[in-house]
Amino acid sequence: MKIDSRAPLSAREEILISAPVEQVWSAMSEIDRWAEWQSDVTAAKLDGELKAGTTFHWKAKGLNIVSTIQVCEPMRRIGWTGNSPGMQAVHLWTFEPSAEGTLVTTEESLSGWFARLLKVLDAQFLQKSLLQSLQVLKEHVEGKQRGLP
Repeated sequence: MKIDSRAPLSAREEILISAPVEQVWSAMSEIDRWAEWQSDVTAAKLDGELKAGTTFHWKAKGLNIVSTIQVCEPMRRIGWTGNSPGMQAVHLWTFEPSAEGTLVTTEESLSGWFARLLKVLDAQFLQKSLLQSLQVLKEHVEGKQRGLP
């Protein structure tokens, strides 16, 4: 699975999380719990098993999104395509164990009329969004490792 490099918006970012890959994977793969730790996500519901072909419905930044898991390799990567009004997304997360924890890479592309509008309004929108998502994931996982809620 690859993002659409020709899309109006595409970005790739990474972060090192000081936690084992199992903990990072758990946070990302428990889709039904995203709203508990991601302030931009107000609802998320996986419509079956966590595997390729399964859909999930979620609401992020006020947008209702229907996504389909395209790739699911436990502890290694998860990726989905998603549709919301005026926009189509391709999003891939990769997890790589290291001596210091887990290197997390996220890549996303956005296409459609709304993505073109976002590019005009803020050409760095997607890059900033990915950086924020990575930072929130890092704070959540590392906080849980320290015993924080």
